[in-house]
Amino acid sequence: MSTRFNEVRRETEVGHTKKSWQQKLKDSKNFPKTLELLPNFPCYRALKKMGAEPGDSVVLAPGLDVEAIMKQVPEGKILTLEEICRKLSKKHEVEYCCTLTTGIFINIVANAAEEMNSAVPYWRTIKNDGQLNEKFPGGVEKQKKLLEAEGHTIAQKGKKHFVVDYKKSLVKL
Repeated sequence: MSTRFNEVRRETEVGHTKKSWQQKLKDSKNFPKTLELLPNFPCYRALKKMGAEPGDSVVLAPGLDVEAIMKQVPEGKILTLEEICRKLSKKHEVEYCCTLTTGIFINIVANAAEEMNSAVPYWRTIKNDGQLNEKFPGGVEKQKKLLEAEGHTIAQKGKKHFVVDYKKSLVKL
């Protein structure tokens, strides 16, 4: 793994600090960062699936940018990590966005929203395959309840829960 990526990764990890979720969200002073994609990046395989190649530009966007996108999702609609990354790469005028960093910030946004009882509808953000996020406050059960209240159907496959026909509900940002 590259030294540069490790430095950036340490800056995004939540670790075992005593900071509140809000403080973690607002602590974006070192972002955005643009890096050249290398095969040893932790997000390389995910970006490769999206069409990225070594040398492509990748942004590590600040948590407040992730929050701003998550706030835009209206009731009855949903959003995926991949769509957030597309929006962030366009905003920062690069080819791709680090899915690992963005995923970390999605969880920070969710916990900060819960902590502050804010109006960020974090439960409307799901994984790329339609799966609910077990790391959100209250786990899958809370996200399931909130999505069902907005008209979504949730199906269980093994231990995982998915939004049925989620692509029909994706928000266009």
